[in-house]
Amino acid sequence: MKDILVHLDSDERCVSRLDIAADLAVRFGARLLGLFAQAESDGPSLVARRMSAHLGAAADQAHHLFETRTAGRGLRTRWMQLSHGEAGHVVAETAFCARYADLTVLGQWHERAHVPAEFAEQVILQSGRPTLVIPQIGWTNGIGRRVAIAWNASRESSRAVHDGLPMLKEAEEVFLLAVREPVTQHTPHDSLPKVEIADHLASHGIAVTAERLATDEIGVMDALLSRAFDLGADLLVMGAHSGIGLSFLRGSGTRFILRHMTLPVMMSN
Repeated sequence: MKDILVHLDSDERCVSRLDIAADLAVRFGARLLGLFAQAESDGPSLVARRMSAHLGAAADQAHHLFETRTAGRGLRTRWMQLSHGEAGHVVAETAFCARYADLTVLGQWHERAHVPAEFAEQVILQSGRPTLVIPQIGWTNGIGRRVAIAWNASRESSRAVHDGLPMLKEAEEVFLLAVREPVTQHTPHDSLPKVEIADHLASHGIAVTAERLATDEIGVMDALLSRAFDLGADLLVMGAHSGIGLSFLRGSGTRFILRHMTLPVMMSN
């Protein structure tokens, strides 16, 4: 990873996700890009598509936080901020900026958040880049030492695993949680080529502990979060919905994780 983008606003959890992003930048020798993007609350400024004095003050405060928390760490940094805070602009421009980074770090949405409720989901969906979402409740630990992978052999989960290779190679332990095994509609399962993601990861020097989740009594996403907690994982790598077809229905699992996450989650689609 050469460029890591971290989203900043007036959220009280900004310090936590900035510190996590800075730690990752130090670990991988990456440049840290700070982006201020926040929804506007001033009506006239919204109409005029300009930054209000209140939003400008918030941007200055975020910039000061960025400079203070990264000082003395030997990091290469760059500061960016959006020109105004109309909700659609905040989502679209953050997703646009994320396309020029190897990883984007966001915070989980909550009721006091300063971005639209769909912010994280839409950045993941529109950017085409891996996105790391930090839980809103109390995550101050480091990440990426004990990594859980949610695997269902889909295009999205394959993309997430391969986008996550830099993190997986640095991890001390990797757990592969198979949630289901897709069967093609037209080909008998027994005739499919015998390919294993664990074998592929081994070719990258990544040893995994694999298990299949039993999800009869609880849902797949609940099972993932529960098992990741049991394993002491500090990162979950998983595919997000692609937005193709009935995206609202297909995105229900993604939205569930974004709402109920108990650990940092890296998503790709």
